[in-house]
Amino acid sequence: MTTYLLAGGGTAGHVNPLLAVADGLRARDPEAVVRVLGTKEGLEARLVPQRGYELLVVDKVPFPRRLDAAAAAFPNRFRRAISQVRRHILDHRVDVVVGFGGYASAPAYIAARRAGIPFVVHEANAKPGLANVLGARAAAEVGVAFDGTPLRRSTVVGMPLRREIVDLDRGALRAEAAAHFGLAPERPTLLVFGGSLGALRLNEAFGGAWRDVLDAGWQLLHVTGDRSQLPDPGVDGYALRRYVDRMDLAFAIADLIVSRSGAATVSEISALGIPAVYVPYAVGNGEQSLNAASAVRAGAAFVIPDSAFTPERVRAEVVPLLTDGDRIAAMRDAAASVGTRTGTENVIALIDRALAR
Repeated sequence: MTTYLLAGGGTAGHVNPLLAVADGLRARDPEAVVRVLGTKEGLEARLVPQRGYELLVVDKVPFPRRLDAAAAAFPNRFRRAISQVRRHILDHRVDVVVGFGGYASAPAYIAARRAGIPFVVHEANAKPGLANVLGARAAAEVGVAFDGTPLRRSTVVGMPLRREIVDLDRGALRAEAAAHFGLAPERPTLLVFGGSLGALRLNEAFGGAWRDVLDAGWQLLHVTGDRSQLPDPGVDGYALRRYVDRMDLAFAIADLIVSRSGAATVSEISALGIPAVYVPYAVGNGEQSLNAASAVRAGAAFVIPDSAFTPERVRAEVVPLLTDGDRIAAMRDAAASVGTRTGTENVIALIDRALAR
């Protein structure tokens, strides 16, 4: 019986692929022992127990970004975190560690190496985080979601995805999706969304250009986010929703998508073979632009910078695309070649290879 320790957390971008792999391991072998390593503060503290997995806790120890009191305290705190993980490894007889980035991963990689067991790294973003950059140097296997991610000895395995995305039959659900959103199943539909909190830039742009989308013969499903104050004009063909808890239905009716380009978003859209226009969030280290790069190279998507995304830009670039059937078809064909729905299985294959060494 194999015991797996999956390390990661902090954000949904780390927790969701971790849980997808945990579910895949448990589905393959119900006798396998799957435990999760995370912090008390991260999203994993709520989501992991909800999914039925035991959460083993490690201290949250951020890497210092400047010379201050926190930097001076970092070495001792980090050593303590490594000791905590090593104790978990020994107490639970862990056979392999799998890290997905975040605060829990860095001490997990070092503890695994000191305990003499293999560890595997999965990086979701095209621009890897520091924990995974360091971990990849000694990992038994390294998997990345996007081609071109600069991690040593890495293999492109894609993103472990939610089952509702992996199993989604868009054609079979289109009529149900149309009824759910009050749209017509036979008309092409543009889906615009910016995450659970929405994206102000996308909301403002389509708040000023939604009539142009409808005039082009398309419907618009606009998910604004809970905080949006954008008024609903209440016209046929424009479904404005603050929040959607059935994104599978939103994807089922979408013929083109305009969205941010977080790693999970790009991976899900690519896996489903849907053409896209990405508007990368203009904060952080530029990872959202890099996440979209492989889809752009393939011809499945193009990018409009956040600072330039206005109603006028929608009219100049997005609306003409809606009336160009040949280009939409070419983007759709390219999109089908970019993504994968087997990210979970691919990561599990890396774990098996690490254990076989």
